[in-house]
Amino acid sequence: MRRAPFLLAIVAGTAGAFVLAASPLWAADKEPPACAAITFRSVPSGLADGEQNAGRYKSHFVRVDVMATVKHGEAQTYYVEVNGKPPPALTGPPPKSVETCAKAKRLGAIGTPPERCTGDRLAVLVDHIADKRYVLLYAHHGGEWHFCSAGVT
Repeated sequence: MRRAPFLLAIVAGTAGAFVLAASPLWAADKEPPACAAITFRSVPSGLADGEQNAGRYKSHFVRVDVMATVKHGEAQTYYVEVNGKPPPALTGPPPKSVETCAKAKRLGAIGTPPERCTGDRLAVLVDHIADKRYVLLYAHHGGEWHFCSAGVT
């Protein structure tokens, strides 16, 4: 009977260590992944005209929305918003690591963006280099991923 309080103290101390290890203080040191691809479904037919949200990804690092411009119930084009606004367009060629990231995620080559971005699925590629975040949008159609746009935040 005298051992019960002692065992209880050991169990409570061990549980406290686990809680401390899982606390946000330890998670604050975590960095975002250097290369990530997030896939989204296209919007269904018949939606109201205007801007429609095709999907959202949210983490403690970033909020990514894929938006669709809908006209006559069909998506005319898709674009990306990062933390509530479109990222500024990338001027010039992207760094080599962005191309390497796209290849690793089995997405299409980076090239000249089309006028409209449409497809049956969408992917957002995010590549972190130092303090910059490169955000690329891809559309899937014809069995392949096609580059749509690139921005940097």
